Amino acid sequence: MQIDLPGMRSRQIAEVQDMSSNASEGKAMVPRVGVASLSSPLEVGAERAPETANALSLLLAEAGCDVVELGPIDNSDAAVLAGQRLAGARVDAVALAPVSWFEDYLALDVLEECCVPTLFWSLPGIQTGSLCGTQQVTCYLKQLGVPYECVFGLIEPGGEILSRAMAFLRAAALKSRLRRARVGLGGHRVAGMTEVAVNEIALKKAIGPRIVPLDLPQLLARADEMPADQASALWRDVVARSGACKVADEVGHDSLRVYLAIRELIDQHGLDALAIGCYPHLMGRVCLAASLLADEGVPLACEGDANGAVAQLILTQLTGEPTHNTDWLDPMDDGTIVFSHCGNGSFSLAENPDKIRLATVRLMDQGVCAQFPAKPGQVTLLNLMPTRDGYQCALLEGHAVSTEMVFPGNPLRVQFEYAPGELIDWGYAEGVGHHWIIGYSHVGDAVRNWAKIVGGSVRLIEP
Repeated sequence: MQIDLPGMRSRQIAEVQDMSSNASEGKAMVPRVGVASLSSPLEVGAERAPETANALSLLLAEAGCDVVELGPIDNSDAAVLAGQRLAGARVDAVALAPVSWFEDYLALDVLEECCVPTLFWSLPGIQTGSLCGTQQVTCYLKQLGVPYECVFGLIEPGGEILSRAMAFLRAAALKSRLRRARVGLGGHRVAGMTEVAVNEIALKKAIGPRIVPLDLPQLLARADEMPADQASALWRDVVARSGACKVADEVGHDSLRVYLAIRELIDQHGLDALAIGCYPHLMGRVCLAASLLADEGVPLACEGDANGAVAQLILTQLTGEPTHNTDWLDPMDDGTIVFSHCGNGSFSLAENPDKIRLATVRLMDQGVCAQFPAKPGQVTLLNLMPTRDGYQCALLEGHAVSTEMVFPGNPLRVQFEYAPGELIDWGYAEGVGHHWIIGYSHVGDAVRNWAKIVGGSVRLIEP
């Protein structure tokens, strides 16, 4: 006789989630997902509802989700209770596996208690009506404006179906994180860079982050008060991690006192990202702070570009790695395009740690920044900017290749599937901004899903 032990099943999923959490500590975000099966008791296939709910729960846990098990849902009361559990668990999304035809109100009753993006994983079975039931409910949800994604196939690891499902669930998690995010803004955006100005109301409505104003004179005064021995110890560690140092110790100490003061503000306000108006007078004083904070998962955008900070946060959450904050520079003879800023990248983004050079910032010849050629690999690029109607997000994917120090900063050379001239013309035609945030790995599918989930107030554009 086979005995189902719910406690044993829960421990198995918990163990998978613990392993996933440990593996991703400091890495990409973990979607929190409620999982259930849907069925109508009279229909063919309804008997597989419990095992299907268990199978999908375990698969998504293995794929990196924090799973809230709901079991089978086959009546309205069970749907309401499941939705209430989801609301209490603060899930990012719900994954529902139709095992037969089902009444559309089962999904609706769940979502009335906890309206979150919904994944439907329909199962094959010509007599079950699983796919038919899913088409029926999505017809309804489309009219209600509820974001959803549908996949069809066996519940099994690997493959395109799971990849599509996870791209949607990560996008739902990104939406949740951004709705609750706080972005600090110290100083003001650079004069003459109107497109980096942040529209706080439009940003909150379209994407979610709340802007936290930071008093820049107070920040700098606090930096002067930071313990010298603490800054000195940090500076020794930074120098040890670099290949060469071309600045005096006292300059490095000043940059790290600024870092300590910024770190204090992050803790005080619960900031997820921030931007500081560095150009021109603070150039070199905040660059090293940006390099170090990136390793802590807190991106710092330069030139007062809070929109860029949000784009950095998006790619940091999706990739689990620090990002490049760059300007679009020139195309090279081999068809690649160079991107760079002055030298505010994480040391982990260098292709060769021995080539990390601590030097004064270009143009102002002051402070300290980390200059190095960036590492190669698959990359995703975003430009985020306000528009008259909300926000525009430009998306590119490419492959970074090895480069030399063609620009005194963190040069990154990217090969695209489009000719440089085509991309330049596309950028002009669409009115794309000049700050490009670059993260390693291709996460365009998650960005596309996120743009669909948040709706029409974010316009996603691609070539």
